[in-house]
Amino acid sequence: MSEIVNNLGLGMSIALSPINVMLCLIGALLGTLVGVLPGLGAVATIAMLLPITYGMDPIGALIMLAGLYYGAQYGGSTTAILVNIPGEVSSLVTTLDGYQMARRGRAGAALAIAAIGSFAAGCIATVLVALFAVPLTSIALVFGPPEYFSLMVLGLICAVVLTNASLVKSLVMIGAGLLLSTVGADVQTGQNRLTLGLVELADGIDFVVLTIGVFGFSEILRNLESPEERAVLNQRVRNLMPTIKDLRDSAPSILRGTGLGSLLGVLPGGGTILATYASYILEKKISNTPEQFGQGAIQGVAGPESANNAAAQTSFIPLLSLGIPANAVMAMMVGAMMLHGLTPGPQIMTQQPGFFWAMIASMWIGNLMLLVINLPMVGIWVRLLKVPYRLLFPAITIFCCIGVYSAANSSFDVILTALFGFLGFMLVRFGFEVTPLVLAFVLGPMMEENLRRAILMSYGDPLVFVEEPISAAILVVAAFMLLIAILPTIRRGRVKVFAE
Repeated sequence: MSEIVNNLGLGMSIALSPINVMLCLIGALLGTLVGVLPGLGAVATIAMLLPITYGMDPIGALIMLAGLYYGAQYGGSTTAILVNIPGEVSSLVTTLDGYQMARRGRAGAALAIAAIGSFAAGCIATVLVALFAVPLTSIALVFGPPEYFSLMVLGLICAVVLTNASLVKSLVMIGAGLLLSTVGADVQTGQNRLTLGLVELADGIDFVVLTIGVFGFSEILRNLESPEERAVLNQRVRNLMPTIKDLRDSAPSILRGTGLGSLLGVLPGGGTILATYASYILEKKISNTPEQFGQGAIQGVAGPESANNAAAQTSFIPLLSLGIPANAVMAMMVGAMMLHGLTPGPQIMTQQPGFFWAMIASMWIGNLMLLVINLPMVGIWVRLLKVPYRLLFPAITIFCCIGVYSAANSSFDVILTALFGFLGFMLVRFGFEVTPLVLAFVLGPMMEENLRRAILMSYGDPLVFVEEPISAAILVVAAFMLLIAILPTIRRGRVKVFAE
């Protein structure tokens, strides 16, 4: 324990430097803005900001991007409560009771409880990150290529199982992501793969190009397709301090939501979304007055918001300890680390202890900033919500294009981004989710590298993955999860056949 305290002291000394505090504040403010304005999203915004972090110090750049992520979780609840529009998908559940509280003149209490619950959950979850990331890193140091390959397979299977799309569509997205990750010259042989004869693709598809396309541009197209409906709250938000009864009613929900979110945030796929739904269902199940849920129950705001932010924090555990992204934002963080010459995984803690502990320490600083800046700025966020999207999207598009072009000074990359944007738009329209595609794209090169190393280690014997005990155990878990996902589909198919 004393070692962890000393390490946290090291992290605080780095995170509290003036430049890092300023970058954390910028990230938190940008994240809140992103969460408040529907149609942007943390994933697209981080993708847009990646190019401008090239010249920055790696620690400061990652602290800013992390602040943006959990700032977006805060901001998403503001629009969910005030105008019944979730700024982030994970804030969707908050609309059920938060907006009803606002309609009853209790918007201030709802916003305050959401902020307090988020702050408490974020602080507790950060402690868990500090406690569990270190043991996991120690275990991961004994992993070899077979274990890492199996672990990445498990991560992709989790992404398939937990996604909202059908199993087949999710597997197709995984396959497409792995295929796109192989574009370019082979590292070992130098042979060009899937480049279609284009010299510009010899170095592969840039991570920024893919992510800005499938998240940024496609999000713009989806927002332009649907008509704007923003019934912005006109009455002034008052009474931002919750009552003693509000705090007493919310405290157990905040603790339960924090526990659920901390656990589910580690899972690859959609930890924050899954956590908010699980928390809301749990609160409704154990409530003595379940009929009040959907009518303005404060527990329906406190639980999901706490779960949301706890999951956002603990999703850093597999990233920092194993190098495995738990969601699309963490995939962005992996990309950002690689851009700055940092290799995600257990070596980070031993080779870059300052970076590792500064990231953890910055989470406390960011959460405190968000609590302080969010409530006084409610009026500003409400006014921003009145800006029509038709005035916002040209600026977002230009910013995306500048970011992509500046990364490699390539107009081809801008065109390729636009193509990925249209592809992402069409995929979502036909019921596909692009998150598994991005996760597979990020993990693809690491999977290929570890697959080759494992095969070389075993002199070409593919059984090495089941002969190593840890690798075999991980693959068994992956197969079990996949079986759980497949069985309901098989059962429904049999029922349909017998009916016919």
